[in-house]
Amino acid sequence: MQEGEKIVQVNIEDQMKSAYIDYSMSVIVSRALPDVRDGLKPVHRRVLYGMLDLGLFANRSYKKSARIVGEVLGKYHPHGDTSVYDAMVRMAQDWSLRYPLVDGQGNFGSIDGDSPAAMRYTEARLRKIAEEILVDIDKDTVDFQLNFDDSLKEPTVLPTRIPNLLVNGASGIAVGMATNMAPHNLSEVIEGTIAYIDNNEITIPELMKFVKAPDFPTGATIYGYEGVKDAFETGRGRVMMRGESTIEELSNGREQIVVTSVPYQVNKSEMIKKTADLINDKKLVGITDIRDESDRNGIRIVYELRKDAVTNVVLNLLYQMTALQTSFSVNNIALVKGRPKTLNLKDLIHYFVEHRHEVVIRRTQYELSEAEKKAHILEGLLIALDHLDEVIALIRASRTPEEAREGLIKKFELSELQARAILDMRLQKLTGLERDKIKADYDELMKQIVHFREILDNEPMRMGIIKDELLEIKEKYGDERGSQIVYSAEDFKIEDTIPDDDVVITISHLGYVKRTNLTEYRQQKRGGRGAKGSNIREEDFVEYLFIASMHNYMLFFTEKGKCFWLRVYEIPEGTKTSKGRAIQNMVNIEPDDKVRAFINIKNLKDQEYIDNNYIVMCTQKGTIKKTSLAAYSRPRQNGINAITINETM
Repeated sequence: MQEGEKIVQVNIEDQMKSAYIDYSMSVIVSRALPDVRDGLKPVHRRVLYGMLDLGLFANRSYKKSARIVGEVLGKYHPHGDTSVYDAMVRMAQDWSLRYPLVDGQGNFGSIDGDSPAAMRYTEARLRKIAEEILVDIDKDTVDFQLNFDDSLKEPTVLPTRIPNLLVNGASGIAVGMATNMAPHNLSEVIEGTIAYIDNNEITIPELMKFVKAPDFPTGATIYGYEGVKDAFETGRGRVMMRGESTIEELSNGREQIVVTSVPYQVNKSEMIKKTADLINDKKLVGITDIRDESDRNGIRIVYELRKDAVTNVVLNLLYQMTALQTSFSVNNIALVKGRPKTLNLKDLIHYFVEHRHEVVIRRTQYELSEAEKKAHILEGLLIALDHLDEVIALIRASRTPEEAREGLIKKFELSELQARAILDMRLQKLTGLERDKIKADYDELMKQIVHFREILDNEPMRMGIIKDELLEIKEKYGDERGSQIVYSAEDFKIEDTIPDDDVVITISHLGYVKRTNLTEYRQQKRGGRGAKGSNIREEDFVEYLFIASMHNYMLFFTEKGKCFWLRVYEIPEGTKTSKGRAIQNMVNIEPDDKVRAFINIKNLKDQEYIDNNYIVMCTQKGTIKKTSLAAYSRPRQNGINAITINETM
């Protein structure tokens, strides 16, 4: 051990925990997860900012990819060149991003899984839509931080006008968490965002009228809507995708299946190879030949069928056994103020609007400051032109520029900036036309200053600006939906065919239950004799009576502590005088068990409702228990154990 050094003993378990947490947070925050505001990971943000540094705008010439990678590595990204080039390549692939941000020239790979050419062979520049992500970055709209060696500054987020996280999605594997966000249609997302701005209390089902479903860059068909609904409402869901197909009849009487799109992130050539293996192994029958006739105009995969093959059966087998049908597991995790968070559709739109609002405020403050500086200088020039002879005499009488400046400040009560501007003024400004131009510029600046102050004082006006800019983006880059939605049988719910009317539920002492239309219990006028409510056995009587909605849920709690459930519309309908049906015949209650309690629940599928409501149970001998309603949201056919009952209870 060298002089001055000392050994500090640490607990290895504590040290491992601390080091692993530091590592995992570094991966989560600095590599794997996108920021909810601009939808970019640090590497993508640095690539776009590095290309801006190089002036690689859409209307300028391409530059070699190696030059761009070197710029990003040398200035901002302290990692390997492969990560930078791979990120740039993906932003240029129109089958990876719904709206590519990089315009690549050369071999940038293919949907067949071909690798891109080395960075020394390819060239790139920004696409026009990427410039909308970087626009106004020079107007103090976002915060900057020091780069890895504290020699330069880089933006912590980009001031994007485009809701990039929603329209292009994201994927990444961090430590202990991962994100997988689907791309969406720009026009739909902008319509949904404007609807949210108009009404902050808008519900997710209302937003889904605008943002209908993901929109994948490879097209394909979204099969079934339940997974889409789950993803929008909770941030997690499973979206089923199918390649689009048509059936063509050949001249020899045979038919062939032609696939014109493949699901998102499916390797086309790998899919064809695995299909051929299934045919050779006799696991997939009915197909005589597969051809890939894809070209620059689009995808075309041909499956030739045997003469005796049933086309729809073969197509369903292709969906079942190959990647022609695959699922996209949505997991919307993004960084919100530096912390990972699961986000639903409304959350994603909310945080984007919040970011744009901050950008508009900061941009307006910057433009106001710049306008006030210019107006201040023009005021000085106008004072000088109004006292031209005195100014010239003072300058001629001064021995040095400093003396002239001091003289101007003292005599005309000018600022340092105004005095400098007067001394720097060219002689041509002394002409009458130039003086009129300075006056017109000053008047225009004063109007702008009033306008900027009005924006800063008026939030509805700022929201109007955000909407106008979004509509401009939609006009420029909006397009038609590529992925069509096909509703599956699973999407059909029986309650959609049942009106959500109020009914009267009656439960007798011996456990007979029925529902009756509320309209059957007519209004009784003064002096009325009442109406018979039920025909029952002599030893039985009505024990419970309450009003419920047809779409409500009924929970039944038994003597043995089990819980069963029924939808109200599943309870048999009866007249006012009918006996009803025994509960034991409707749910799987054991013969020696008996229903002891009934609870009418509004909705067991509403996550917020079940998380914030509770059921309290109390036994005869005084044992009490409180449980979240969420614990009862997925009852099994044979019931779930609600409470353990023993002899002491």
